[in-house]
Amino acid sequence: MTRTVPASLTRTTEGSALQAVFLDMDGTLVDTEGFWWDAEVEVFAELGHTLDESWRDVVVGGPMTRSAGYLIEATGADVGLAELTVLLNDRFEERIGSGVPLMPGAERLLTELAAHRVPTALVSASHRRIIDKVLASLGHDRFSVTVAGDEVERTKPHPDPYLLAARSVGADPLRCAVIEDTATGVAAAEAAGCRVVAVPSVAPIPPAPGRTVVRSLDQVDLGFLRTLITGLN
Repeated sequence: MTRTVPASLTRTTEGSALQAVFLDMDGTLVDTEGFWWDAEVEVFAELGHTLDESWRDVVVGGPMTRSAGYLIEATGADVGLAELTVLLNDRFEERIGSGVPLMPGAERLLTELAAHRVPTALVSASHRRIIDKVLASLGHDRFSVTVAGDEVERTKPHPDPYLLAARSVGADPLRCAVIEDTATGVAAAEAAGCRVVAVPSVAPIPPAPGRTVVRSLDQVDLGFLRTLITGLN
């Protein structure tokens, strides 16, 4: 976990019941889910295997160990989990070397949250080395805290990353809004007790109690996020 803003600056929100906003990275803030799949396809092609397109929905949004382990089992590739993890991270880093494209609405939303001094955390299942690379495009100073998948004992779909983010900014998870693009991330946020906005990137996500589904971050602003918390006891 990396803190980029002093703890004394992480509690504001102008009297709103909303205490913090947590955002996933791949597929939510940056348009990189396709980069991950392309990296997986390329690495496995070099290992002599072809990935089935239907597997993409299975591996999207999860921790590296789960995705890599699934692909090893599905293909029967003669590669160890640790070795494959390094190969995939290396290939992904090559693809994002010149920067990453932001999702529609991401720049505006991050700017608005910063302007209102809302404690904001980046919470990703990606490893720290990948997060730091992407932050070169997103901006380190836009996040009070960043949590990587290899910095918690249990990453998504477990609640641990979001509970850690809430503790780090001194917020009650029940009064935090989370923005996610996959079912795995949504499950983690909901297990932590957060209110969730789902912006599906690859596979559909149905609405549910405590969960709002939108088409794009263009539909999300601070006022909208505050309404998710308003009325909670």
